[in-house]
Amino acid sequence: MKKTIFKGAGVALVTPMKNDGALDLDTLGKLIDFQIENKTDAIISCGTTGESATLSPLEHSKVIEFTLKKAEGKVPVIAGTGSNNTETALKLAKEAESMGVDGLLIVTPYYNKTSQSGLIRHYNHIADKVNTPIILYNVPSRTGVNISPQTYFELSKHPNICATKEASGDLSSLAKTISLCGENLNVYSGNDDQIVPVLSLGGIGVISVLSNVCPKECHDIVKNYLSGDTSEATELQIKYINLINALFSDVNPVPVKAALNLMNFSCGECRMPLGTLNESLKENLKNIMLELGII
Repeated sequence: MKKTIFKGAGVALVTPMKNDGALDLDTLGKLIDFQIENKTDAIISCGTTGESATLSPLEHSKVIEFTLKKAEGKVPVIAGTGSNNTETALKLAKEAESMGVDGLLIVTPYYNKTSQSGLIRHYNHIADKVNTPIILYNVPSRTGVNISPQTYFELSKHPNICATKEASGDLSSLAKTISLCGENLNVYSGNDDQIVPVLSLGGIGVISVLSNVCPKECHDIVKNYLSGDTSEATELQIKYINLINALFSDVNPVPVKAALNLMNFSCGECRMPLGTLNESLKENLKNIMLELGII
């Protein structure tokens, strides 16, 4: 069986910004403390939710380095190092590896719309040149590219490709993937509304947007399910479904930053081209959070 970086709920952490758009590392530190205090099982830095697409290379390094130092080894830190340029992705992966991250989250190349054979070449090229375990990231709604079950099978043969974050939403395809790959590929749900369904197919956790707001609850969903209390896990999944939907009422991470601001974390706005949550959606989000006792 491949190395397991973590089991449970890993937070796809936001990157806080000041009013002028600069990184806010002070608030990032508060968020990391909040996550660790509330039992998050891993921190994923500079992923989609962390606005990696608008971070400069220097900012990317600063966020990962700061997160590692602040976490102090209390939980695994996984760095987003994907790119639609294979050599850029490799450079980011090597840099994160040199800092000592526990894993690399590498999204499929976007915009290029490569073939399945291109995906295999891309990932194997990177995996051959780093030693840190790799988590594939499949999110075709954003990238325009989907990893097929057969491609997953081919990639799972590489000793350094240990897991995937599956956000295609296609549970039938995921079942085929798990059937083909078995213990050679750990699976994390990439969709908060499918945590329990993915666990039921053999997944070991989630890489979560919801965990920014409810780290303990997300941790408990996975913990309860894996310990055999599937009914409690299912109840929690359903309890937070309206909040999950509200957190995706606009493009991620626009709503989750709004939610954290309502929790007085002062995470600022998303960088352009993303904007702010409109007032009606923000009011709906606020009401759901009030109902759940989050604020």
